Parts: sequence; structure tokens; C-alpha cells
Amino acid sequence: MAGAEQVQDRSFPLSAGILFGLGLGGFFDGIVLHQVLQWHHMLSSWYPINSIPNLELNTLWDGIFHSTTYVFVVIGLFILWRTAHRRHLYWSNKLLAGTLLIGWGFFNVVEGVIDHQFLGVHHVNELMPREQWIYWDVGFLAWGLAMLVAGWLLVRSGRAEQATARTVRA
Repeated sequence: MAGAEQVQDRSFPLSAGILFGLGLGGFFDGIVLHQVLQWHHMLSSWYPINSIPNLELNTLWDGIFHSTTYVFVVIGLFILWRTAHRRHLYWSNKLLAGTLLIGWGFFNVVEGVIDHQFLGVHHVNELMPREQWIYWDVGFLAWGLAMLVAGWLLVRSGRAEQATARTVRA
């Protein structure tokens, strides 16, 4: 059992990569879609950006959203640092990239379903005619699902490489 615990201690912390992916997905959404392209803001379907008070409210909620994604990145960094600092860590580009994609894809799917479809607080591209919003929303969900699948495949491949490396060392 001690051998299994030792191997487990060397495993790549998947939760760190997933949290990084959640945070990076949120940063991309907030920076690129909210700020640079200005396609939408956090509550722009409920409070359209047609007055200063609505812009202030949306900016506040964009900031709360960014703060939450920042917390995901900080926690992911803490987990990775704690794991790597205490013992030798099996470093894997596939596991890191895969978990980042899983986290980012999970962000897109959850945010797309809850914010775009269920609550309707905003849509991906509100600069387009309203009847086209659904296409952008579905594209955002498809992008998220594609990242989830690609991430899962990379994690699966990375775990196989990790198992092979353990066998070679044993």
C-alpha cells in the first residue's frame, strides 16, 4: 500500500489544471467578449447598455465575474505549487493541456447553459440581430464541448503515458 500511496503522491494534480482552465476560460470570455469585442456584458440582456446606470451595473457584475475567475486561477496555482513543492511531481504536458481544456470547456458549457439559455442574462454576441443570438450561443456551447472532448482525450493519453513511466521505473 505504501507503494501505491507514493505513486499517487507523484500524480499530476488534475484539479489544478481544471481550475486553471475554468479561470482562463472566464478571463477569455470577460476580456475578449465583454471588453475587447463588447459583444455582451454580464447582465446585458436584462440591463441593456443604453444608460450610464446600466453600464455601471454591468461593469460591476463583470468585475465580480472576473474576481471569481481570478480565484479559480489562484486556487489552481496553490494546488499545483503545493503538490510540486512537497514531492517530485510527474510533469505532463498532455495532462496540463488536457485539464486546462476540460476546465475551459466546462466553463463554456456551464456558462452557456446557465447564463445564455436558462437565465438569459446575456448572449454571446448581442451586436447581431436578436434572431441570430441563438447561433452564437450554440457555437459557444459547441466550442466548450469540443474543448471538453479534446481535454478528456489528452488526459486519457497523459494518464497512459504516466502509467507507462511508472512501469518503466518499477
